[in-house]
Amino acid sequence: MKILVTELMWEDGLAELRRLGYAVDYDMELSRKREELLELVPNYDALIVRNETRVDSELLDAATNARVIGRLGVGLDNIDLKAAKERHIPVISAKNANATSVAEYVMAAMLDASRPLSDADADVRRGSWDRKFFTGYELNQRTLGLVGMGEISNRTARRAKAFGMDVIGYDPFVAPFDHILAETGVRAANTLDELLGESDFISIHVPLTNDTKHMMNKDKFSLMKPHAYVINSARGGIVHERDLVDAVESGDIAGAYLDVLEKEPVEADSPLAQVESIRLSPHIAGLTDEAQSRTAMLVAQEVDRVLHGGRSICAVV
Repeated sequence: MKILVTELMWEDGLAELRRLGYAVDYDMELSRKREELLELVPNYDALIVRNETRVDSELLDAATNARVIGRLGVGLDNIDLKAAKERHIPVISAKNANATSVAEYVMAAMLDASRPLSDADADVRRGSWDRKFFTGYELNQRTLGLVGMGEISNRTARRAKAFGMDVIGYDPFVAPFDHILAETGVRAANTLDELLGESDFISIHVPLTNDTKHMMNKDKFSLMKPHAYVINSARGGIVHERDLVDAVESGDIAGAYLDVLEKEPVEADSPLAQVESIRLSPHIAGLTDEAQSRTAMLVAQEVDRVLHGGRSICAVV
């Protein structure tokens, strides 16, 4: 059987697929070569993608022999799940494989905001010694607001609690006795607005849907504390980028850490890139060696399970 991998996959997963006996064709740039992808895909039993490959009805119709789609990550907004279900093609994701890495990214963002060591280093190298300017503040007793309370938020909360932070969360799909509330000590906010008003840092952990698109907009920024930061490691489009720029430039909020954008990569003339207190990273929150190894191995093994007639524990449809 043949498997087509259209985006970056760690070598461990590729080696595992070959060890399991599959013929693997790997082109990490294929997601950007649509016509070539449409020509190739009918020849494969499985397709493995990340977040750039658009798995829509057109591609699924072309994938006449596909029996499973593997997603190297957890975001699914690039995959038409309804169309896959209609064609009886299971879609599997790398459930929780990168959750620790994303949680650590959030901690790194908060530490950078409170103690900007890279800025201090650059300032010292320019010949300055401004101890007062780089005094910083403690995370201890600050409030972290988690928008969405899934597994990433659970792991983030545990780490924030270890720093002495107060953690609150908002998620209309989480019940009072779910793990993150009952076992992690997160306080539940009654509304998103309540969370925004209380938090020093707001970290977003929800999928991009019609309901969450631009949910963080000028009205929401106006509810935040002037020293608060937004951290988005979930999906571009949840934060209204123009409204964010305006909120930071007007002093309504202190800044933001954006790992995901509506259009990736960021354009050179993007207003986001012109604001120093909006820190940008190239969609790397879950991109550590450990997380990518786990992701690649999990997807490889679950694709193999489906191709041999089993049901994946990571199936989303």
